[in-house]
Amino acid sequence: MPLTAANLPALLQRFFTDRLQSQLDASPHTIASYRDAFRLLLVFASERLGRAPSQLCVEDLDPALLGAFLDHLEHERANTPKTRNTRLAALRAFFRFVSYAEPACSLQCQRVLAIPSKRHERRPVEFLTEEETAALVAAPDPATWIGKRDRAMLLVAAHTGLRNAEIRSLRRRDVALGVGAHVRCSGKGRKMRCTPLRRDVATVLESWLAERGADPEAPVFPNSRGGFMSADALQRLVAQHVAAACATCSSLVGRKITPHTLRHTTAMGLLRRGVDLTVIALWLGHESTETTQIYLHADMRIKEQALGYADPTGAPPARFRPKDDLLAFLESL
Repeated sequence: MPLTAANLPALLQRFFTDRLQSQLDASPHTIASYRDAFRLLLVFASERLGRAPSQLCVEDLDPALLGAFLDHLEHERANTPKTRNTRLAALRAFFRFVSYAEPACSLQCQRVLAIPSKRHERRPVEFLTEEETAALVAAPDPATWIGKRDRAMLLVAAHTGLRNAEIRSLRRRDVALGVGAHVRCSGKGRKMRCTPLRRDVATVLESWLAERGADPEAPVFPNSRGGFMSADALQRLVAQHVAAACATCSSLVGRKITPHTLRHTTAMGLLRRGVDLTVIALWLGHESTETTQIYLHADMRIKEQALGYADPTGAPPARFRPKDDLLAFLESL
């Protein structure tokens, strides 16, 4: 049976409702990620082919167009190769579904599924020192409603290591204060976990929640309209306060700090205090400790300690420090 323009809209609806929601029971985060990928693709294909998205057919989404779309994401939208591969994963999932739902498209689906993921450089994770974290948390103005919210949010993010979506989705009922203070969240893979709060963090959070009322379903960190904050809003919030913190902490100048950087900061703080990797994996909600091992490569102090153990003289590891201010200036050039 020849394909018609109605095939693509119908298949997309079946993919999201029947395949993802009914059969796979995919998480809302997965559905949202796939939705964003196809929203970008349909806009790109519509502009490239000169037809409305509802008038496109499956045959229009050939490997050439999809390859151009992936290049568009990377070069024009400045997405990283990792984000490009995430969008490609959504396309692959859809075309695997199409290969079963429309056998006539099997050859096209095989060609799409053969599009390779792009290799990318794995750099050490970016994290903040204790001084940088303190400067960032102190950046919001506590005299304003937004400043109180932002200070509490940054402090909770830097202490708990919650992901962007996990912070934004926190509700009042997810926070337990008093003895054994902690926050509960549903993380990646629908894993529920509880993260304990330090006394100072719990005190700041309690003070903030006192202004929020007692509605258990209300978001802990709402936007200005009282609803849940968007991912982009949280990104902008962090970037705004990083820019303000640069005035008191010069090491933040020129660095790209995101909410995920605060998650890495939590892990590095635990690691530097001697917490075992398995405990850090549980704290962050990692599926495997292999994911947590990236933090072993990020801290030069750990490598210096290992080098000290390998030194046959038994001398403790230390970095070179010039004894004179003039020598220090020359070394810095």
